Amino acid sequence: MLTQLTVSNYAIAERVELQFNKGMTALTGETGAGKSIVLDALGLAMGGRADAGAVRHGAKRADITATFDVAGIPEAFQWLERHELDDDSDCILRRVISKDGRSRAYINGQPCPLAHLKDLGGLLMDIHSQHQHQSLLRKETHRKLIDEFSGAETLASQTREAWKVWSQIRTKLTERQQNAEESEAKLQLLRYQVEELDRLALESGEQEQLEQEQAHLNQADAILHNSHQAALLCTEDETSAAGLVRQALQQLEQLPVEVPALADTIQMLNEAQIQISEAGDNLRHFVDDYEADPARLSEVDDRLSAIYQMARKHRINPEELPEFHKRQSAELAELDGGEGSLEKLEEELESHRDRFNQLADKLSEMRAKAAGELDQRIAGELAQLSMPSVQFVTHLSRNNQDEPAPHGLEEIEFLVSANPGQPARPLAKVASGGELSRISLAIQVVVAQTSTTPTLIFDEVDVGIGGGTAEVVGKLLRSLGANGQVICVTHLPQVAAQCHQHLFVSKFTQQDATFSKIESLDDQGRISEVARMLGGVDMTEHTLAHATEMFSKGQATHH
Repeated sequence: MLTQLTVSNYAIAERVELQFNKGMTALTGETGAGKSIVLDALGLAMGGRADAGAVRHGAKRADITATFDVAGIPEAFQWLERHELDDDSDCILRRVISKDGRSRAYINGQPCPLAHLKDLGGLLMDIHSQHQHQSLLRKETHRKLIDEFSGAETLASQTREAWKVWSQIRTKLTERQQNAEESEAKLQLLRYQVEELDRLALESGEQEQLEQEQAHLNQADAILHNSHQAALLCTEDETSAAGLVRQALQQLEQLPVEVPALADTIQMLNEAQIQISEAGDNLRHFVDDYEADPARLSEVDDRLSAIYQMARKHRINPEELPEFHKRQSAELAELDGGEGSLEKLEEELESHRDRFNQLADKLSEMRAKAAGELDQRIAGELAQLSMPSVQFVTHLSRNNQDEPAPHGLEEIEFLVSANPGQPARPLAKVASGGELSRISLAIQVVVAQTSTTPTLIFDEVDVGIGGGTAEVVGKLLRSLGANGQVICVTHLPQVAAQCHQHLFVSKFTQQDATFSKIESLDDQGRISEVARMLGGVDMTEHTLAHATEMFSKGQATHH
């Protein structure tokens, strides 16, 4: 819900700071005092159109900040998380408008496109008035309200997902059908490539092993010669390494006395003699067993040549061939009778079409049932609002049956007939501003238990009514406030007397400049304002008594 609004240098308001509570808040004041400042400022915070005229004369910019508590608004909280703009449970929308007409938008202190303010603002507030933020004029709002009222939101989401999957498969199938000749050529090429790779049958790591073996076979003579020479140097004669170590040991063993300090050295020489002898034995065995097979070298050369040739053909590195083989085989399997084949795609498309139809048929049943109930209940509310002759119709028209749509099988639109005998027509083309506000009020009262919009704003819903009907409007607004937050601009004391919070708007002149002032009234101030609304400038004891009675009644009859 809206918790705070700060307005700086906007219109005739130099600085306004307002705190908002749950329930119903009424804005009242003399005509021209600036009541529209609050609603217009909120509209700008929701991404509404701005111009240089919005900036107070003499100021460089207008600055509007609206703070919301989104802890109880899952849709808004998820939107913020999705865009990485979440900040605990608070959401701050800010709009800065320069005197040249340019504006900047911020969400939780981060610059953002104006479209983001509109998207997020639509989840936080719904302004019911005669300007562009009136969501009731949009068909998508009608569908959303019906789905909320019928409890079909989850089913509607499942239907939308089913359509999305069906649409993706249809796109893939259409592409395959349109490129059938090209696809066949690609299929033939893939078959040939995979057959070649199958015949090559290159295993992972095989190329590296073959290159090592090739290097050994190419240097076989040098390996044998050097190994033989090393064996001779180890053990074959007196000048060998083993012979020299043996001579060193003999010298130490012939010392005239035992020298303890040389004991470790003698042990190391003994160990060295043993190791050199073992190394010599190993070298002789290696030379005796080493096979330098020219035929094997030829085989290795031919195998590596085939590998290198295949890699050049596909313009990849030789070590990439095994993975390339897997990818080509998988693509061939998909195109040649697998999941990507025309037959499989057609079967899959039909299956998901059936899934969509099942969900959409059930959704249509729930919508049709809810539409009838909604129309009846709204008719009852309209009668209380002195609009008994207005006929409200939720019109469901079927889509083209050959083409599934993301939102189900029907278009949904609210229609009204303002006068008996006239056909029902779209809401936007029939209702006047005052009628539209009252119809909006009737709809919101009915769907209040299911609507996800937490803050509802009504601009002069009491135009053209009075007496007992005005009291009914007040009761309806207050009942809406009991389930969320309602902010309304009103000229009727019967409405103002029933609000939970009362904001009084006034203007004054100082040093040839006009200022707007908005203050929250206490109980005595509220009674005085209700008296002003009842009797005008001159307030008599009778007027004050009437205002006190009206205020007491408005507050006592609601809890």
